[in-house]
Amino acid sequence: MPVLRLDSRRYNIAMYHYDPNTALEELNDDATLPNPVHVRDMMLRKHLTPEQSLALNRLFAEYQKFFGETQKLGKEILKQLLG
Repeated sequence: MPVLRLDSRRYNIAMYHYDPNTALEELNDDATLPNPVHVRDMMLRKHLTPEQSLALNRLFAEYQKFFGETQKLGKEILKQLLG
């Protein structure tokens, strides 16, 4: 019986999300989460009650904070993987 082997090089090329370069490019393009500026714009366009606005602004402040921190951490990890 023949033994089936995967060509690891071909497999890795097809699995682009394991490439730090591509992942870093995607991170720079905000491919996963919407940019906080766009989220803020969406919030401003929605006609919210004062209570809804206050609640969303609190959530947005946390989103903005963690978005920036996560982006910095992700970039650092990917840069070290490239280096």
